[in-house]
Amino acid sequence: MGAEHLLDLQDLGKTYSTGAVRARILEGVEFTVDRGEFVCVVGPSGAGKTTLLKCIAGLTAPTTGRTLFEGEKVTEPPAKLAVIFQDYSRSLLPWLTVAKNIELPLQKARFPARERPGIIAEALANVGLEGKGGVYPWEMSGGMQQRAAIARGLAYQPDVLLMDEPFAAVDAQTRIDLEDLVLGMSRRLGMTVLFVTHDIDEAVYMADRVVVLSGTPAAVARDITVDLPGERDQVQTKNLPRYGELRAEVFGLIQAAKRPAMQRTETVPARRMVP
Repeated sequence: MGAEHLLDLQDLGKTYSTGAVRARILEGVEFTVDRGEFVCVVGPSGAGKTTLLKCIAGLTAPTTGRTLFEGEKVTEPPAKLAVIFQDYSRSLLPWLTVAKNIELPLQKARFPARERPGIIAEALANVGLEGKGGVYPWEMSGGMQQRAAIARGLAYQPDVLLMDEPFAAVDAQTRIDLEDLVLGMSRRLGMTVLFVTHDIDEAVYMADRVVVLSGTPAAVARDITVDLPGERDQVQTKNLPRYGELRAEVFGLIQAAKRPAMQRTETVPARRMVP
């Protein structure tokens, strides 16, 4: 690979400007992701998690700092990086079958046509959708649609899979199933995953490391190694005392990040009503 880290965020900052108004979203964000790691990013609502992911993916340019992907500065979406977004209903084209949806990025990446059916079939099998390639997205449940979106990311065979709150729009039981699906795939396929979520339990359960962002402008409050057994189970893992300790640590950091914003809001004087 020729690089120490697969992803390397260096002093990353992002400021949005509208006229005279400037909003600092990210400031001095620094962390790395190594090959084969599963890293979750959490933080308070509005902390800039999605903005951070877009900067990493090359979908928006940072104001300061940079992201290195396999040792090269990211200035546009890298060829070997795939993104799975939260809103699967918009990411899948309803007029194309699942197989055709999965094939779209393969065409752009110039996978030979003769190889695509096998790649698509393997990706569908990896997410438990064997034989569903001829189905249209609107004929599937929400959970199945998100599995199809994950299959498309897998078929592209990326070096890094970025996932932006991918389970937020599904029901609780489907979310549990998808957590175990993605976690199992990452272990089995040796995937490198950067997973953005607002769910503390999800982050601690799935991750090798949890990167906790501070409040706006967001920086890294703490980078926590999740020293739980590699094989995770929804019941047994979450009953471990260490799981509870890690969850409490992440929760405490997020609450602390919220506190200054809450205090500033409380000190704003009430506006007088003029009759």
